[in-house]
Amino acid sequence: MPSESACDKAQEKSVPVIPSVDRILRSTEMQDVVVAHGRKATTFIVREIIADFRNRVLSGEETVVDFRSFKIAERAAKRLSELAAPSLKPVLNLTGTVLHTNLGRAPLPSEAIEAIRQVASGASNLEYNLSQGCRGYRDCHVSDLICQLTGAEAACVVNNNAAAVLLVLNTLAHNREGILSRGELVEIGGTFRIPDIMERAGVKLCEVGTTNRTHQRDYESAINENTALIMKVHTSNFEMQGFTASVNETCLSKTAHDNGLPLVVDLGSGALIDLSPYGLPKETTVFDTLLCGVDIVTFSSDKLLGGPQAGIIAGRADLIEKINANPIKRAVRSDKLTIAALSAVLKLYFDPDRLAARLPALRLLTRSYEDIFKIAEQIQPLVAESLKGIASVKIIDCKSQIGSGALPTNTLRSAGLAIKPIINGSLGEGRATKLLAGFAAHFRCLTMPVIGNLRNGSLLLDLRSLETPEQLIIQLPELCDKLGADK
Repeated sequence: MPSESACDKAQEKSVPVIPSVDRILRSTEMQDVVVAHGRKATTFIVREIIADFRNRVLSGEETVVDFRSFKIAERAAKRLSELAAPSLKPVLNLTGTVLHTNLGRAPLPSEAIEAIRQVASGASNLEYNLSQGCRGYRDCHVSDLICQLTGAEAACVVNNNAAAVLLVLNTLAHNREGILSRGELVEIGGTFRIPDIMERAGVKLCEVGTTNRTHQRDYESAINENTALIMKVHTSNFEMQGFTASVNETCLSKTAHDNGLPLVVDLGSGALIDLSPYGLPKETTVFDTLLCGVDIVTFSSDKLLGGPQAGIIAGRADLIEKINANPIKRAVRSDKLTIAALSAVLKLYFDPDRLAARLPALRLLTRSYEDIFKIAEQIQPLVAESLKGIASVKIIDCKSQIGSGALPTNTLRSAGLAIKPIINGSLGEGRATKLLAGFAAHFRCLTMPVIGNLRNGSLLLDLRSLETPEQLIIQLPELCDKLGADK
């Protein structure tokens, strides 16, 4: 039974007569909406709108006395269009972080996109051996390529590097101990910490050394009958300087092998080639790591490698065989689209002379300052005109980051636009901050959202990752409309 107060409200507030849902759906103005979105979805939204209208009238928020004035067809079309629009959409990454975790990391080359399209459109031989006519193994489409590029005996693929680490630890050290330096107890994106992953893998962490200094004798003294492996984690998202010491892979592999233990290295960013010839800082490659005597290396394929999200495990064949036999492997395996894209990306590495031109991640990282500055000169007057009287738009020099835990202390010279609101001095800093947040929000709400950085009182758009300026220019009229609606 409704409460007395609710009944009183209903009596005090006269709810306008509302046609039946069926009558609304059959009305002339609703026909285009029904055709565009279907009767079932439209019916659901119309009922929502009616309930919303009734509640607003009873609460006093709505003073409309005629339901026809509520513009139900317009409201229904807007809500249904919002529901139909994809939540996951392309954006323009003008943050200055090229391999941005929150923005999808490495952009894929056209070869990978075409490979995805082909296997997504129908059946494929994902786990079917065409030559023998029997069940196959999905990782075979990429494992040989990985081995050729890294020098590994065998390799397998899972859905990301955190899964790779979890799977390796659970396979090789479940219910036993894993030795790791205190200086490598890192936290990766999303607050995932190496100690937590080890615990979930069923491995007891044995910390050695100190935060800043770990020696070979620390590892040697920690080995006991319950030790299953020694692990080394690449500190890819920070760099420690000063009074420090660590044990390199060659020395650590000797300690491990002298005691009959495998050495596992979580390399993180996963560089397959020496980046220094491209003018980038040198990063340890998977090949170099395995050459040091490391037994298992885990790394990401969507960072410096420039491929889709996946975790790669490479190393000794006998250990990879054990890893593949672990039931968790099925739970974290990669799907056909990832395998197709990864295969296409790996094949690009066999043509190093054209790699920088064909692999988008490497192409963006190696763009010249002069090229980026020309883009800035092209679009600055157009953006300035769109924000005339509202904000100043200046070309500035800035520093891009590689990102996603790759070479964290190294930056790349870049150019961008600094957008700063024009305000009356008496309005104060608070007003400027509010206007700036509004600018950033309008850029984020464009058809292809533009993501920049708020820094030093400006909205900074780093143009390193903008190869096609038309993607921004074509949206400037839309930006003007949004800014005009604020006035």
